[in-house]
Amino acid sequence: MKAAVVGLGVEGMNAVESLLNHGYEVYASDINFNVELKVDRCLDVDLGFHDFQKIENADVIVLSPGLWNRPVFNKIKSNGKLLSDIITSHRSLFTIGVTGTNGKTTTTMMIASILQKAGMKVLTGGNAGGGFKGYTEVILEAASMDYDILLVEVCDMTLDFCKDNFDFDLVVVTNVGRDHLEFHQSLENYLKSLGKFVEGKRVVLNQETENSGYFKGKADEIHFFTRVPYELNLFGDFNRKNAAAASKAAEIVGISNNTIETSLKNFNVLPGRATIIDLPHSQIVVGKTDNADAAAAVFNEADFPVIILGTPRKGEICRLDIFREASKTNSEIIAIFPGLEDTRDDVRRVLEEENYTGTIHNLDNVKKVVEFALKCSEKYPKVFIGGNGQRKIIEITDSLKEAISAK
Repeated sequence: MKAAVVGLGVEGMNAVESLLNHGYEVYASDINFNVELKVDRCLDVDLGFHDFQKIENADVIVLSPGLWNRPVFNKIKSNGKLLSDIITSHRSLFTIGVTGTNGKTTTTMMIASILQKAGMKVLTGGNAGGGFKGYTEVILEAASMDYDILLVEVCDMTLDFCKDNFDFDLVVVTNVGRDHLEFHQSLENYLKSLGKFVEGKRVVLNQETENSGYFKGKADEIHFFTRVPYELNLFGDFNRKNAAAASKAAEIVGISNNTIETSLKNFNVLPGRATIIDLPHSQIVVGKTDNADAAAAVFNEADFPVIILGTPRKGEICRLDIFREASKTNSEIIAIFPGLEDTRDDVRRVLEEENYTGTIHNLDNVKKVVEFALKCSEKYPKVFIGGNGQRKIIEITDSLKEAISAK
């Protein structure tokens, strides 16, 4: 069969790979020229424009979430050729969507762990930016094998896309905070999108969400969570909240409290998330904190004399608030390294605007970050490494562990 992928952002690139792996001939297009795709005899690519004739000739079409609400693509959405219209096995599965600003991946995987322990066959996937293979892979995989339940991580920027491509029976909203405001334009707009997404659904919602009243009258049912009362193998009170969200979702599905608690107590940290590295006289905490609320949650857990943070992409103004949160702490040192892009000059200006009185260090790469963190750990009791750039955070974590074990 012939497939067309329109838009080659993170989701589009993953869609191309998934379709090729499932035996499709793929036409892919993007208006940008600086897109790199691996050469494949079953792949035809146009950059700088979309060939609508090739798109219309395809048997199935994948439209990138980033293009979902563009009027020019309305015809594509209504022609009955979208992948989720042609392949519909996933729509018959009991489907849980996990969305929110922070904790989506951890909560999704916690729910999966509980359900699997209960003997269910679970298909887990979704948001490629969160580390999964993307929404296309979920749809294709659901058609290839029998599953009992579908778990989909939903990025706050793909709410409309997911609402149309999946049939959610239950939606977990981990929290509502400050991220991707360049996309949403305001927190109010984000809340409106969430309200539209949960309309008529059963919803699991954080009791501490300040805007919880916004969901009343939109959701069919609202079930609240707070935090689990027991210890986990994870850093931070925020993970006890993630665990409570997972617990409530599993409870609604009908899983016993004993299975839920056992699964959560045995759940281990995911790659790139808050990991504690214990040293003889100090502790290094490493984990992605790619928005201001995630950073604030970590800084509220402990005092970190040294904070090392990866920088955001150019233009991601709201993510510069991460460094404003860091400037409010008692840290003696804030070190910055290129996370998603090298915007260290922008970060330095923010720290100066905030009148940060500590020392600002520039670190060029992962190797320098690891060396600096280990050096600081000899003097200071706690060091935190986070910010933007999940792949680099994972690389830093692995490199730190290797360096420590080699000593």
